[in-house]
Amino acid sequence: MKDEVILAIESSCDETAIAILKNGKELLVNSVNTQIEDHKRFGGVYPELASRLHLQNITKVLAYALSLKDFDYKTITHVAVTGGPGLPGALQIGAMAAKTLATYLNVPLVSVHHLAGHIYANEYVTDFKYPLIALIASGGNSEIVYLPSPMKFEIIGETEDDAIGEAFDKVARELGLPYPGGVNLDKISREDGIKTFPLPKPKVSGYNLSYSGLKSHLIRMIQKEARDEEGKIPLYVIKSYARSTEEHFVNQMLDKLHQAAVDYHVRQVVVGGGVSANSYLRSHVSEVFKNDDIEVMLPPLWCTTDNAAMIAKAAHHMIELGHLAPLSMTTKPNRNLEDE
Repeated sequence: MKDEVILAIESSCDETAIAILKNGKELLVNSVNTQIEDHKRFGGVYPELASRLHLQNITKVLAYALSLKDFDYKTITHVAVTGGPGLPGALQIGAMAAKTLATYLNVPLVSVHHLAGHIYANEYVTDFKYPLIALIASGGNSEIVYLPSPMKFEIIGETEDDAIGEAFDKVARELGLPYPGGVNLDKISREDGIKTFPLPKPKVSGYNLSYSGLKSHLIRMIQKEARDEEGKIPLYVIKSYARSTEEHFVNQMLDKLHQAAVDYHVRQVVVGGGVSANSYLRSHVSEVFKNDDIEVMLPPLWCTTDNAAMIAKAAHHMIELGHLAPLSMTTKPNRNLEDE
C-alpha cells in the first residue's frame, strides 16, 4: 500500500508553518516561522502586517521544509491547509500556496478547521478514545466540545464574552507586562509562596464560561493600586495579581470541563490551544480528575501554539473519512466547528 504523506500549511494568524506527516504517525517535518517580535510594538496581532509577513515567509518556510531529510516532494499524496477560522488575509495566503501545490503535484486538497487541529494535536501523545470531551483554550476561543467519534464536533459550552487568552492578555497589559501578555503573566506567577486573593465567581449556566466581568473587575483593582515614582506597581503585587488571575480563570474552566466530562460519560478529556501551555492549567487539570476513571491528555508544549503538525493530524482523519476539498475551496474566517 502506498504511504500517505500529507504536507500541511497553517497561516491563520501570526505563524507561517509547514509540516509533513507520514501515515498519520511519523512527523517528518515541522517548521514554524513566528511573527511575535514583529507585532510587539502593536501590543497584539496587526492583521495587515500578518498578511504581508505570511506572503514574504510562505515560500521560504516551504523551501526549508522540503529541503530537510532529503525529502522527495514527489511522495506527497495530499496537501492540507487551515481553511478557517482566522484572519481573512492570512488564511488566503496559506490557501493560495496549498492550491498551487495541490495543482502542481496533482494531489487532493484538504481544508482543515483550525480548532480541529488544536484538538487533534493531542494525538502526538496517544490515540483518541471516543467518546471524549475537548477543551479549547486560546486567545480567541474558549469552548468545551463533545466528540462522539472522529471529526464529529458538538459545542456544549463556550464563553459568553471574552476568551480566556484574551482576558489574560488584557489583565497582563494593565499590569504593564510585555507582549505576549498571557505568556508573561504565566512566567512571573510560577514561583512558590505568591499570595493570592479572592475574586467573585461568575454565575454562568450550563457548561458556558464568562471572563469579561472578572477581567474588568481586575482592571479596576489594578488601576487603584499604589505606584512608585516611576508609575510602576511593585513586583510582588504584580505577581499576586498574576497568580490570582490564573487561578480564578483556569479553575472556572476546569470546573466546567469536569462537570461536562462526568455528565457525558466520556473516556478521555483533551485540552488544546495556546492556553494549554499555561503552567497552572497543566499542573491542575489532572488533579481535577484524580477520582474519575477518565484519561486526561495535554498536547506537547511544542504543539500548543499554532503549527502545521496539528493541521496534518486532523487532515489524516479527514482523509480517512473522505472529506476532501475542491481546488475552488474558499477560506472562512468565521468557520463553524460543528459544520465539519
